[in-house]
Amino acid sequence: MNTISHRTNIKDQKLLRQNLRNNATAPEAILWRLLKGKQIDGLKFRRQFGLGPYVLDFYCPEIRLCIELDGEVHKSYEQTQYDEIRTRFIASNNIKVIRFENDVVYRNMKSIIEAIKEHKRMWERGCQSTDQTTPTPPTQEGK
Repeated sequence: MNTISHRTNIKDQKLLRQNLRNNATAPEAILWRLLKGKQIDGLKFRRQFGLGPYVLDFYCPEIRLCIELDGEVHKSYEQTQYDEIRTRFIASNNIKVIRFENDVVYRNMKSIIEAIKEHKRMWERGCQSTDQTTPTPPTQEGK
Protein backbone atom coordinates (compact mmCIF):
# COMPACT_ATOMS: atom_id res chain seq x y z
CA MET A 1 0.00 0.00 0.00
CA ASN A 2 1.30 3.46 -0.92
CA THR A 3 0.69 5.78 2.03
CA ILE A 4 1.74 9.39 2.40
CA SER A 5 3.69 10.22 5.53
CA HIS A 6 2.10 12.73 7.90
CA ARG A 7 5.39 13.49 9.62
CA THR A 8 6.53 17.08 10.02
CA ASN A 9 9.77 18.70 8.90
CA ILE A 10 11.19 15.56 7.30
CA LYS A 11 15.01 15.61 7.17
CA ASP A 12 15.01 14.97 3.41
CA GLN A 13 13.22 18.30 2.94
CA LYS A 14 15.50 20.40 5.13
CA LEU A 15 17.46 21.93 2.25
CA LEU A 16 14.25 22.61 0.32
CA ARG A 17 12.68 24.38 3.31
CA GLN A 18 15.86 26.43 3.87
CA ASN A 19 15.99 27.35 0.20
CA LEU A 20 12.35 28.46 0.25
CA ARG A 21 12.97 30.59 3.36
CA ASN A 22 16.13 32.15 1.91
CA ASN A 23 14.52 32.85 -1.46
CA ALA A 24 11.08 34.01 -0.39
CA THR A 25 8.94 35.89 -2.87
CA ALA A 26 8.33 39.57 -2.11
CA PRO A 27 4.75 38.90 -0.88
CA GLU A 28 6.01 36.08 1.38
CA ALA A 29 8.70 38.35 2.86
CA ILE A 30 6.18 41.12 3.50
CA LEU A 31 3.67 38.78 5.12
CA TRP A 32 6.40 37.15 7.22
CA ARG A 33 7.33 40.55 8.67
CA LEU A 34 3.74 40.79 9.88
CA LEU A 35 3.42 37.20 11.15
CA LYS A 36 6.74 36.74 12.94
CA GLY A 37 7.21 37.65 16.57
CA LYS A 38 3.62 36.88 17.64
CA GLN A 39 2.36 40.24 16.31
CA ILE A 40 -1.16 39.01 15.53
CA ASP A 41 -3.06 38.09 18.70
CA GLY A 42 0.08 36.54 20.19
CA LEU A 43 0.07 33.72 17.61
CA LYS A 44 3.40 32.10 16.73
CA PHE A 45 3.75 31.31 13.03
CA ARG A 46 6.38 29.18 11.36
CA ARG A 47 7.36 29.65 7.75
CA GLN A 48 8.13 26.92 5.25
CA PHE A 49 6.93 24.21 7.63
CA GLY A 50 7.10 20.63 6.34
CA LEU A 51 4.04 18.39 6.58
CA GLY A 52 4.40 15.03 4.90
CA PRO A 53 5.46 15.61 1.29
CA TYR A 54 4.42 19.28 1.33
CA VAL A 55 5.89 22.54 2.59
CA LEU A 56 3.38 25.03 4.04
CA ASP A 57 4.09 28.72 3.42
CA PHE A 58 3.08 29.73 6.96
CA TYR A 59 1.77 27.57 9.81
CA CYS A 60 0.43 28.36 13.27
CA PRO A 61 0.36 25.15 15.33
CA GLU A 62 -1.58 26.76 18.21
CA ILE A 63 -4.72 27.11 16.09
CA ARG A 64 -3.75 24.63 13.34
CA LEU A 65 -3.84 27.25 10.61
CA CYS A 66 -1.97 27.24 7.30
CA ILE A 67 -1.66 30.44 5.26
CA GLU A 68 -0.78 29.94 1.59
CA LEU A 69 0.15 32.70 -0.85
CA ASP A 70 -0.60 32.00 -4.49
CA GLY A 71 1.07 33.63 -7.46
CA GLU A 72 0.23 33.37 -11.15
CA VAL A 73 1.39 29.75 -11.39
CA HIS A 74 -1.52 28.70 -9.17
CA LYS A 75 -4.03 29.74 -11.84
CA SER A 76 -3.20 26.90 -14.22
CA TYR A 77 -5.48 23.87 -14.34
CA GLU A 78 -2.69 21.48 -13.35
CA GLN A 79 -1.63 23.60 -10.39
CA THR A 80 -5.25 24.02 -9.26
CA GLN A 81 -5.64 20.24 -9.24
CA TYR A 82 -2.38 19.82 -7.32
CA ASP A 83 -3.43 22.51 -4.81
CA GLU A 84 -6.75 20.74 -4.20
CA ILE A 85 -5.00 17.43 -3.44
CA ARG A 86 -2.51 19.24 -1.22
CA THR A 87 -5.27 21.10 0.63
CA ARG A 88 -7.16 17.85 1.28
CA PHE A 89 -4.00 16.29 2.68
CA ILE A 90 -3.38 19.27 4.97
CA ALA A 91 -7.03 19.27 6.07
CA SER A 92 -6.77 15.54 6.84
CA ASN A 93 -4.28 16.63 9.52
CA ASN A 94 -6.91 18.91 11.09
CA ILE A 95 -5.25 22.03 9.70
CA LYS A 96 -7.28 24.82 8.12
CA VAL A 97 -5.88 26.24 4.88
CA ILE A 98 -6.51 29.86 3.98
CA ARG A 99 -5.26 30.91 0.54
CA PHE A 100 -4.57 34.45 -0.62
CA GLU A 101 -3.42 35.67 -3.99
CA ASN A 102 -0.09 37.49 -3.78
CA ASP A 103 -1.61 40.87 -4.62
CA VAL A 104 -3.77 40.73 -1.48
CA VAL A 105 -0.56 41.24 0.52
CA TYR A 106 -0.09 44.58 -1.25
CA ARG A 107 -3.67 45.77 -1.55
CA ASN A 108 -5.61 44.37 1.39
CA MET A 109 -3.34 43.13 4.18
CA LYS A 110 -6.15 43.91 6.59
CA SER A 111 -8.19 41.03 5.11
CA ILE A 112 -5.39 38.58 5.90
CA ILE A 113 -5.19 39.78 9.49
CA GLU A 114 -8.96 39.56 9.87
CA ALA A 115 -9.05 36.03 8.41
CA ILE A 116 -6.42 34.93 10.94
CA LYS A 117 -8.27 36.54 13.84
CA GLU A 118 -11.58 35.02 12.69
CA HIS A 119 -10.04 31.56 12.52
CA LYS A 120 -8.62 32.04 16.02
CA ARG A 121 -12.07 33.03 17.32
CA MET A 122 -13.61 29.97 15.67
CA TRP A 123 -10.86 27.74 17.04
CA GLU A 124 -11.38 29.06 20.57
CA ARG A 125 -15.12 28.35 20.29
CA GLY A 126 -14.35 24.82 19.14
CA CYS A 127 -15.86 25.43 15.71
CA GLN A 128 -12.77 24.75 13.63
CA SER A 129 -13.46 23.43 10.17
CA THR A 130 -10.73 22.15 7.89
CA ASP A 131 -12.84 20.59 5.18
CA GLN A 132 -12.26 23.36 2.66
CA THR A 133 -10.14 26.34 1.89
CA THR A 134 -11.28 29.83 2.79
CA PRO A 135 -11.79 31.75 -0.45
CA THR A 136 -9.45 34.59 -1.26
CA PRO A 137 -10.99 37.91 -0.24
CA PRO A 138 -11.19 40.81 -2.68
CA THR A 139 -7.91 42.57 -3.44
CA GLN A 140 -9.23 46.03 -2.61
CA GLU A 141 -11.49 47.32 0.14
CA GLY A 142 -15.13 47.32 -0.88
CA LYS A 143 -14.72 45.27 -4.05
